[in-house]
Amino acid sequence: MLNNIDAIIFDIDGTLIDSMWIWTDIDDIFLAKYNLKEPPNFHAGMEGKSYSETAQYFLDVFPELPHTRQELEAEWNEMAFEIYTKEIPLKKGAYDFIVKMYQEGKKLGIATSNTRVLAEGTLANNQILEYFHSIWTSDEAQAGKPSPDVYLRVAESIGVKPERCLVFEDVPKGIMAGKNAGMKVCAVEDPFSKPQEKLKRELADYYIQDFDDITNNTYEVL
Repeated sequence: MLNNIDAIIFDIDGTLIDSMWIWTDIDDIFLAKYNLKEPPNFHAGMEGKSYSETAQYFLDVFPELPHTRQELEAEWNEMAFEIYTKEIPLKKGAYDFIVKMYQEGKKLGIATSNTRVLAEGTLANNQILEYFHSIWTSDEAQAGKPSPDVYLRVAESIGVKPERCLVFEDVPKGIMAGKNAGMKVCAVEDPFSKPQEKLKRELADYYIQDFDDITNNTYEVL
């Protein structure tokens, strides 16, 4: 998996940290607060979207919301900040893998659909922020996944060609973003995307249950 790879780029939510459940909970609390009913396939419609695209999606689905897009983003950030910066742990084996890759001279990057404040907050809380050479959000790249933009921005910023990059992602649209960028992609097991496991396997180059699979050479080549 790591042959001919100079850079490793990670998604955060569902990939490095077990956090996808948080947003379902936040959505439930938020919808109840404003007496809104979740329509069919509501969460599927958000997959891969940047933070601002998700906020606009909410405003499109619920035009009765008394928010601007910026107000909606700020309210979500406030709801999530405490959890991201104090509670969410890394996935099994992630810390050791990141440190090992850094020590071996790999360039490390983050390409997330989350906000910078939440991304950097959870990386700092888990003592790994210092190991990353570049962090980009989909909002900063001005395109959500499956657009390759955020991955290409990370690769450009660290001076590594896309074909020399390995991506870790947990959902199909994220995997597609990495592939659309011309990169190798390893799919990561996550309870939130378990119903999409078949599609994840069809799209990705590799599959892991956790990051110890790489250390133990038990990852799957697809």
